[in-house]
Amino acid sequence: MSDPNLTTLGHDEAGAGGVTGATDQPGGEARQNSLWSDAWRQLRRNVLFWIGAVLGLLFVAMALLPSVFARGVDPRSCNLSNSNAEPSAEHWFGFDQQGCDYLANVVYGARNSLIIGLLAVVVILVLGVLVGAISGFYGGVTDSILSRIADIFYALPLILGALVVLRSGILGRGVVAVAIALALFGWMTAMRLVRSQVIAIKNSDYVAAARAMGASNTRILVRHIMPNAVAPVLVYATITIGILIAAEATLTFLGVGLQPPAISWGLQINTGQSLLRTAPHAVLFPSLILTLTVMAFVLMGDALRDALDPKQRS
Repeated sequence: MSDPNLTTLGHDEAGAGGVTGATDQPGGEARQNSLWSDAWRQLRRNVLFWIGAVLGLLFVAMALLPSVFARGVDPRSCNLSNSNAEPSAEHWFGFDQQGCDYLANVVYGARNSLIIGLLAVVVILVLGVLVGAISGFYGGVTDSILSRIADIFYALPLILGALVVLRSGILGRGVVAVAIALALFGWMTAMRLVRSQVIAIKNSDYVAAARAMGASNTRILVRHIMPNAVAPVLVYATITIGILIAAEATLTFLGVGLQPPAISWGLQINTGQSLLRTAPHAVLFPSLILTLTVMAFVLMGDALRDALDPKQRS
């Protein structure tokens, strides 16, 4: 889950003053606005960003309006006489083992996969930003304890940790349970990014000025430090959505994620693996859509990282 480029981005921005334009300093808001306007100009020229954005919007629309993309076909309307029928002009993805329209099933599978990815990222951001901000701002014993806790979680790989939690049955096997299980073992990189940014920013002149004016620690942290420490976390969150969608499919494929009658790409790949020789489309289509979805968010995250990194500016 750790990306050295993201950490480098955090340090580069803090050191170059790209994000640390203070809202209390003269011209601070202008400098901060300039960062994002420069990043947007960079993104607009990045073909890979637009490819990722178009694909991402397509799959989000698929999750929100599945009946439109499934051409009004009910994914649970099955006829065994069509079992494993190959793709045709009328049924683009063919049929699954139960004789259900496979295009409808793949389309409806987008909803659970994207919900898990987005929900897990929200939990990761809440945990990572909260713990990282407290750790970096207060330092000392607080920083040592929270950093060691993060190190303990780092010792467990994402998939393995989530697998153990889900197999124990403590959280159940639903969408929320899978998202929380993934978030529990994925918040540490966000925490370290925020911590490093807060440490770099908290001794800035504008923070000292806010203290001199009597601002409380909470106000300084929330109002003056955090808005200037979010850039690398946004990059990380964008990339992580794709990683978590792939992780959910992996857990479901291993039998510890979502369970039938839920519809997800992981379940479809798990069912289709035994039909690889007789009905390869049962594995091909959900795998292809899953790959494109992950690629979309990774492309957007990489483009955003390059746009916010001063060294990558052209």
